Amino acid sequence: MAELLHESRIDSLLVTHPANWFYLTGFTGESGALVVSKKGATLVTDGRFVVQAKEEAIGVRVREQKGSVFESAVQELRDGKVRRVGFDADHMTVSQLQSARKASKGRLEWVAVPGIVETLRARKDAVELAQMRKAAILAGEIVEFAIGLLKPGVCEREVAAEIEYEMRKRGAAGPAFETIVAFGDRAALPHARPTGKRLRKNELVVLDLGVILGHYCSDITRTVFVGRAPKRIQTWYKAVLEAQGAAISAVREGVSCGEVDAAARRVLEGYGLDRLFVHSTGHGLGLEVHEDPRVAKGQTRRLEPGNAITIEPGVYAEGIGGVRIEDDVAVHTGRTEVLSRAPRHLIEL
Repeated sequence: MAELLHESRIDSLLVTHPANWFYLTGFTGESGALVVSKKGATLVTDGRFVVQAKEEAIGVRVREQKGSVFESAVQELRDGKVRRVGFDADHMTVSQLQSARKASKGRLEWVAVPGIVETLRARKDAVELAQMRKAAILAGEIVEFAIGLLKPGVCEREVAAEIEYEMRKRGAAGPAFETIVAFGDRAALPHARPTGKRLRKNELVVLDLGVILGHYCSDITRTVFVGRAPKRIQTWYKAVLEAQGAAISAVREGVSCGEVDAAARRVLEGYGLDRLFVHSTGHGLGLEVHEDPRVAKGQTRRLEPGNAITIEPGVYAEGIGGVRIEDDVAVHTGRTEVLSRAPRHLIEL
């Protein structure tokens, strides 16, 4: 961390995003701020979390806030006799920055350094990847469980509720995001929220879910057809499966995220379906379900060992539905690992 402070030309860093202070300290509380300098780190939090912080944030000084969290954090910075303080503009609001500047009374220079902790988080170590592998395997087991719930008459909300209950029964802290269960033409909505719609025969079903296990997220999508899939849906599924396979094959150390995205798009273009692919091919995954790097068109960032990403091409047509297949993929030195384990073939119920 000291090296990153030096490269960013700052004396200290104010961390205000919970996932970032957890990554740096192990503190799981929801209120606070972390002051990081070359001499060490101080966690500022209110009285509700002081005992918890002392138990979780080993080797980190804990300071109980007096007044607002920013007033206390600024006092810690002033006590440390620093001048240039970095902050992440992606996680600090204008109002919060104004409060910090007011509390500093012009004695501190505030420098925007977006993504400084996220840069570290993007490169997972072996322990983190082992945990993500477990989370991905559990998500695959849950999606297979969910497929067993799909019978005509069941509603989207019921299936989503059963999925999230089953996650917790099997040891997850909860869902990594609101579970997506979309029937029929609602499968054309990439981020559909479960409704009271009931499943009918001869409909598509998109299931998109993820678990939080040991603080790390997984993300998996499977599409099934209730009945005998018509030729158009079979073609869509074949195209998306091939597109996903091409993108996964492109994932390796040194390849740009844009190249991975392009590999999926080329396949869909060959089927005349590229115009129905309305989102990026994937995203980074870790303590949060959306992290760096972004696997999207034109992205020049190159994959590194330790990156964990999703690969999730899809096609969507209003009034008909959609097909998406998603898995979690880890980049290692000299190889690529698909963390998910669930079958990918078209399932007809």
